Amino acid sequence: MQVPPMPKQNVIELDFSRKYDREHAQQYLHKHQDGFTRRLSNWRDVQIARRALKIAGEPSLVLDLPCGAGRFWPLLCEQPNRVVFAADNSADMLATAQTAYPPEVTSRVHAFQTSALAIDLHDEAVDCVFCIRLLHHIEAPANRLAILHEFHRVSRDTAIVSLWVDGNYKAWKRRRLEQRRASRKSDTANQNRFIVSREVIEQEFAQAGFDILARLDFLPRYAMWRTYVLRKTN
Repeated sequence: MQVPPMPKQNVIELDFSRKYDREHAQQYLHKHQDGFTRRLSNWRDVQIARRALKIAGEPSLVLDLPCGAGRFWPLLCEQPNRVVFAADNSADMLATAQTAYPPEVTSRVHAFQTSALAIDLHDEAVDCVFCIRLLHHIEAPANRLAILHEFHRVSRDTAIVSLWVDGNYKAWKRRRLEQRRASRKSDTANQNRFIVSREVIEQEFAQAGFDILARLDFLPRYAMWRTYVLRKTN
C-alpha cells in the first residue's frame, strides 16, 4: 500500500530549519546515543512513542514528520503490516537517515522532502501523523495552528505530537533562566525552543479539529516534554 505524494510544492522554511545541513544531520544522528544520560532519554522517548502508537490504534499508514535522521524508523517498522512515510524539510537529514539503518528498515520507509506547513500529500492520505520534537521550535501561535491544520488535513484519524509544556519543574527553571537573560539584555535572537502553556496548546488542538486521547509526560511534574495523542473530531 502506497499513497503517492502530491506534486511538489515550494518548500516553506521556518528560520530554525536552515541549520540542518549535512554536518548538523550527522551530529543529530549520533547525539541521542552520546553518553548514558542521552541513551536513557532516548529509551524513554521510544517507550512513550510506542505507547502513543498503541493508544492511536497501531495505525497501518504513518507519516513521520519531521523524521530528522530517522531516529524512530526502527520503532515505526516494528509492526510488520505498517507502511511508513517519512518526511523532512532538510534533504541532508533525509539522506543521512537513508544510509543510517539496515535495508530491512529503509526498504519499509518512503521518504520525501516537504514542509510541515505545506505537506505534499493528499487529504486523508495517512492514518496517523507522528510528529516528535517539532512544535517546541514554533513560537508563533499562527504557525503552530497552520501546522496542526495540515496534520488534520492529511490524517484520516489521529496525530501524535510532542512539545515543551509548562506546569513542571524544568519549565519553571527555564523561565527563570530566560528572565535573567532578558534582564542582562542577552542576545536572544537565536532562541529557537519555546515552552507553550498547556491550556494554550490544548485550545489550539481543539481549534484545529482534534480531541485529546492521551497526555504522556516524559517525567511527570519534572520534565517539559509532553506527548499528546490526538483524534480528529471532524
